[in-house]
Amino acid sequence: MSVTLPSSVDAWREVRARRSFQGQLPVSAFKRLGEVVASPEGVVTYTLDFGRDEFGIAYVAVLAKAQLTLICQRSLEPFQLPVEVDARLGLIVEESEEASLPPGYEALLVEQDGKLDLVATIEDELLLALPLVPVNPDHELPDDVTGPGEDETPSQETSENPFAALRGLIK
Repeated sequence: MSVTLPSSVDAWREVRARRSFQGQLPVSAFKRLGEVVASPEGVVTYTLDFGRDEFGIAYVAVLAKAQLTLICQRSLEPFQLPVEVDARLGLIVEESEEASLPPGYEALLVEQDGKLDLVATIEDELLLALPLVPVNPDHELPDDVTGPGEDETPSQETSENPFAALRGLIK
């Protein structure tokens, strides 16, 4: 098990060695993620486990946790969103191999030489875990948007039925 994360590894060698990487990286270490979040503050805790399953499929299991600051699209204010990633990526060399992966696996295309950027792999999974439209679950919409609540009764004014005249014509 390694605490430091190399910039790139040979994925096939890591699979043969059943190697694991654990540690923390600042959110600011992820360039593309930094463009999406409101603040690059915080850390990402990660675990990467390489291996082969009972079917002989080479994989890397990615576990990552972070508290990311996003902008709520309702209130336009920043809020903390806990993000957790738990993915098993099947290592493939050609796109046609994706169909042979068992259920529960996502495909990760690796070059023939096996070179794999671990930081980019973690970053990809975090970006995929983010909501398309971030909304703070603690933010309540104003009453003029939501209308009366369940405990409030709407006004008792009854409007005139526009079809009442037709009912008289039918009789």
